[in-house]
Amino acid sequence: MTAADGLAGLDARRREWTERAWQQVTAERLRELVTGLVNVPSPTGDEAALAEHAVAVLGASGIESWVQPLDDRQANAVGRLGGTGSGPDLLLYAPVDTVTTGEEAHDLPWAGAELRPDMLPRAVSHGDHVLGLGASNPKGHAACVLAAAEAIHRAGPELSGDLLVALGAGGMPSTGLAGNPRRNIGHGVGCSFLLEQGQWPDFAVIAKPGWTVSWEEVGLAWFEIEVGGTHTYVGSRHRLPYTNAVELAGRLAHGLERWFPEYTARNSDGLVAPQGVVAAIEGGTRRTAAFTPASCLLLVDLRLSPRTTPAAARRELTAQVHRLAAELGGVQAKVRQVLAIPGVSTDPDSWICRAAIEAWRAFEAAEHVPVTDNSGATDANILRGRGVPTVRIGMPKVDDSLFPIDFQLGMNTVDVRQAEKLTRHLVRVAIDTVCRSRAEVGLG
Repeated sequence: MTAADGLAGLDARRREWTERAWQQVTAERLRELVTGLVNVPSPTGDEAALAEHAVAVLGASGIESWVQPLDDRQANAVGRLGGTGSGPDLLLYAPVDTVTTGEEAHDLPWAGAELRPDMLPRAVSHGDHVLGLGASNPKGHAACVLAAAEAIHRAGPELSGDLLVALGAGGMPSTGLAGNPRRNIGHGVGCSFLLEQGQWPDFAVIAKPGWTVSWEEVGLAWFEIEVGGTHTYVGSRHRLPYTNAVELAGRLAHGLERWFPEYTARNSDGLVAPQGVVAAIEGGTRRTAAFTPASCLLLVDLRLSPRTTPAAARRELTAQVHRLAAELGGVQAKVRQVLAIPGVSTDPDSWICRAAIEAWRAFEAAEHVPVTDNSGATDANILRGRGVPTVRIGMPKVDDSLFPIDFQLGMNTVDVRQAEKLTRHLVRVAIDTVCRSRAEVGLG
């Protein structure tokens, strides 16, 4: 990357500040930051130790920073570079929790037959890559937020607004962890708490995977589907009424899996292509295989377009479940919605969208063409839902030409060269925003 790359469109003053900050951004520093984050385990619900680590990193750079506890196990890390108060405040944000834990007792056999090295909270470098639990998503992106804050602080631009940086707890889609009595540990709980505690910006950029600027994404709704059956004994199935809820639940799950693509086709628009999945089945007891359960539960995740409300999705799913139940001979099936995070959009003409896209164009020397088939949800929905204009940008998928990349390895592998590029993008957008007046960004 030459010194001119990524600078097109900036005036002379902001160009100089951006170049000074970029001089502080190196692949080696990002490797250090990623390694430090990976080496502190932070499964959803247990991020406090990592928040303390991140605050120590920010503090060592001279940035005002503090731990923001949710309870004795969960915490956010927050930092602030103060401006004069005449400009807009910007939040650079990334979650830090991992969906798996790095412990066999919790992860196996759900996440695989064994814990590979990349699934452990222990960073290992291989050339330009760092492997370890969450090395890319989310910790590589969190490292970029930390590196951007460090670089801007050391460059010393004249900040009109405040630059707020935060690494949030509870960003993964999770409702519980063994030994934790709280159910509300995921789905953006740390991001929501950050805002509730007064750290409220005018604009936000969330760092999550995908080298594209996104101004909307799917929401999600979770449902329990209770499928009725008969509690009976294998020795009596030929003599007594017999309906196996496990078998019926499997057939219903099969029907739903065939229906989800139809749901996607009907609800795809804008930047999203909402997906659905039957993620779990629960029924019967491991104490004995001799008895069938009276009911069996299916857990469904149904993604939501920003144009689809959770209530509308519930009605659509319920209607389909009832159709499938009728086809199965009048099976008893009840649908309960157990979680809802609406999808929310930011106006693509807002300042933060225009600034992020202009930066992307400068890096690529090409027109920005947004990705339009997204079905991943992030804490951006929490920010947008509270009225904070927010864009999402991140690193591209790791090049799999060197080794095969599956879902886990994609989450757990970061290319420090791509991290450097993302950090420079964050730096440019931040300086281009907080070094302006409120009127310049449309805030009056």
